[in-house]
Amino acid sequence: QVHLVESGGTSVQSGGSLRLSCVISGDISSLNCIGWFRERPGSEREGVAALDNDGTTRYGDSVKGRFTVSQDSVKKTLYLQMNSLKPEDTATYYCAAFRGYCSIRAFGLRDSYFDTRGQGTLVTVSS
Repeated sequence: QVHLVESGGTSVQSGGSLRLSCVISGDISSLNCIGWFRERPGSEREGVAALDNDGTTRYGDSVKGRFTVSQDSVKKTLYLQMNSLKPEDTATYYCAAFRGYCSIRAFGLRDSYFDTRGQGTLVTVSS
């Protein structure tokens, strides 16, 4: 069974940077897609970044050019580097993994679509 644990969320000022981590435990080799989604109060779940096992990355329109997803296979950790943060990036960020087409849209779906997801880490961006 695969478990994901996020960390790195904190408060940061607008324009700042932050790196989130998602530690992966268990055998994830059967899950071809891993990435991040976020949830903001009063808003629908939003896919942020997706990483396919062939190295392809995809990003939500609101974060393109500012966020970068990467994975350290040795440390079994997924990262989300967030630059030029804006107040509207304030959200709880979750990592998730599944078998299937690795699209940003998929990360905006319900939990039942994922094989596993973490408990989230809160990012607050102040203006």
